[in-house]
Amino acid sequence: MGDTTENLFDELTRSEKRQLTHGVTDPDQRATGYIPPIERLDIPALKVVDGPLGVRIPGESSTAFPAPLALAATFDTDLASEYGEALGRETRGKDQDVLLAPGMNLLRVPQNGRNFEYFSEDPVHAGTFAASVVAGIESMDVIATPKHYLANNQETQRAAIDVQVGERALRELYLPAFHDAIEAGAGSVMTAYNTVNGTRMSDHRYLLREVLKGEWDFAGFTVSDWFGTEDAAAAANGGLDVEMPGISREEMVASMDAEGEGPEDSDGGTEAPTDVGDDEGFELPEELQGGMADAATCERYAETLEALVESGEVPAERLDDMAERVLGEMERHNMFDADRKAGAVDTEAHRDIAERVAARGTVLLQNDGVLPLADDDDVALIGPNVEETILGGGGSSETSPIVETDPVEGISARAAGTVTVEHGLPRVEGISLVDMLTGNFEDDEPEGEVNIEAGTDAAANADVAVVFARDVATEAMDRESLALPDRQNDLIEAVAEVTDRTVVVLNTSGPVETPWRADVAAIVQNWYPGQAHGDAIAAVLYGDRDPAGRLPVTFAPEGSYPTADERRFPGVDGKAHYDEGVFVGYRHFDAADDEPTFPFGHGHSYADFEYVDATLDGDTLDVTVENVADRTGTEVVQAYVRPPAVDGIDRPKRELAGFAAVDLAPGDRETVTIDLDDRAFARYDDEAGWTVDPGEYVIGVARSSRDVRLEVATDR
Repeated sequence: MGDTTENLFDELTRSEKRQLTHGVTDPDQRATGYIPPIERLDIPALKVVDGPLGVRIPGESSTAFPAPLALAATFDTDLASEYGEALGRETRGKDQDVLLAPGMNLLRVPQNGRNFEYFSEDPVHAGTFAASVVAGIESMDVIATPKHYLANNQETQRAAIDVQVGERALRELYLPAFHDAIEAGAGSVMTAYNTVNGTRMSDHRYLLREVLKGEWDFAGFTVSDWFGTEDAAAAANGGLDVEMPGISREEMVASMDAEGEGPEDSDGGTEAPTDVGDDEGFELPEELQGGMADAATCERYAETLEALVESGEVPAERLDDMAERVLGEMERHNMFDADRKAGAVDTEAHRDIAERVAARGTVLLQNDGVLPLADDDDVALIGPNVEETILGGGGSSETSPIVETDPVEGISARAAGTVTVEHGLPRVEGISLVDMLTGNFEDDEPEGEVNIEAGTDAAANADVAVVFARDVATEAMDRESLALPDRQNDLIEAVAEVTDRTVVVLNTSGPVETPWRADVAAIVQNWYPGQAHGDAIAAVLYGDRDPAGRLPVTFAPEGSYPTADERRFPGVDGKAHYDEGVFVGYRHFDAADDEPTFPFGHGHSYADFEYVDATLDGDTLDVTVENVADRTGTEVVQAYVRPPAVDGIDRPKRELAGFAAVDLAPGDRETVTIDLDDRAFARYDDEAGWTVDPGEYVIGVARSSRDVRLEVATDR
């Protein structure tokens, strides 16, 4: 703590210290979580808000940024820093203090309903983006909250599943991104609902106190996921500093409902309520049971913590530590200063960032020359949601933009030729978790009708057919499969039968199966692009922007992923066994010698590039790349390390060690520098810790995990 908070801390009563460790109802009904002020000491309230895709406050609008997975697909860390800074600025613009972002769990399970909120299947890639976004958020005097610590890699039974995972996998895969976020200055960390090796994450002394706060010197505070504490003493002693939301589920849901009355009573003064009501009468929708924590079993700090300290079950010094951590972050983020950084919402700069990320993160999976479109092409736009802006999936990341463009609007504004529109199928309905919780969800028949023939007629009469397809994903539920829902595959196949100039644009939360890929001319992965959906996809399709994105996750048939085994996902008898160890994502496909549909790091440009030379000096890799095309393009240079063989040690064939994106005009040649990650040559040994085996390491300079262009060897 600094001098300000140290002096304040000496004045706090035990009750006031406890008050800093949990939420109450926000008197303004805006914050997701709210620690009230201590007015007699001029300690301000601490206001917590959702926000991986933008700031979410019920009934209010903010910039709806592309999903973090789309950001990660840019492989552009400078853009990630801008994205994070914009999130922080919007948080301040909404007069909030803590942003529950970024989400950064590893993409272990391809069906995970929340993959769109995360970054990558690779820990180096995920950690690099986590650090950039965190640094951006924190630069605006906003407390960034990386989540969900740790091993929350599925939504199915996430509130109860026990993850059985080895130390090596934890160290090499699941911990690194959180470590990088802490190194970048994150002031808070949210614990996951799940248990790890038999211990609930909110109670996990080893992972919270020994690793996070001990080994990593994390000085900030840990916060529970909402209603995620079942044993207050175990949580406090295990290392959980703040319990949220501190109110009943009924009160929370009422505050989420912008159309409802909200709670009648709230407490914003010095005394937090100790009776938060009865959750027994509130029942989760059937679809969410198991995917949401049971508020009725939540043991709250407001009701228990002082008595636990008085009895000695929780040491008094532990309560002191909890309160000190909260006050320390308030001081570090200038919450006691009049000149704290100001915020802004929906600025032109933020709109520009949203559009650039959406366009730059778009991945051209395949192209036989149909793209970019000619200005005067007559285009048929086909798809059940083609007139809808795909903002994101369901859950706590749901946002409401002030401005937005859908594909029809964006392409119609850009096209010089005729644009015709046919849906072909009823609208594919997304899932709003907020609506389901607040009772505003109506399970009506989808809008529209099945009329695939109308789509094929439009395609046959156009120069190019562009079919837009989407999936459905949400927090608290995993996708049923990797197949596109609601006959969208049938629509794509029918269109492809009548024209060999078919382009498919995928707006999905992660990998999907593409059984028609051999029959279409081009496939474009556009993720959940946010409010600038229409403008961004038009810019890419017409070549105003190069499709600079690369895959942060492997695309493959559903049964070929390591989690296709029921024991591994969704688990058996309440346990998910991470038997694959460190062989997740591309590491698994390499080890199995199995060809993925589209590998990690894959993506085409409208330009062509030649890899001229590569040199290694210590941990610094220099790669010279030349644009040999007649148009400007973006290349993403990737470095993968192949370790030496060691008897008895099973290591991945190659692991990402660093990357760099470079924009090149026609004929330009540039040398890019990649600083290899500190862990590039190391493996984790349960007894010896991080270990670099002696021998020759080969660095593959690549366009993807399966497309190596140059190699450089080094002895270690």
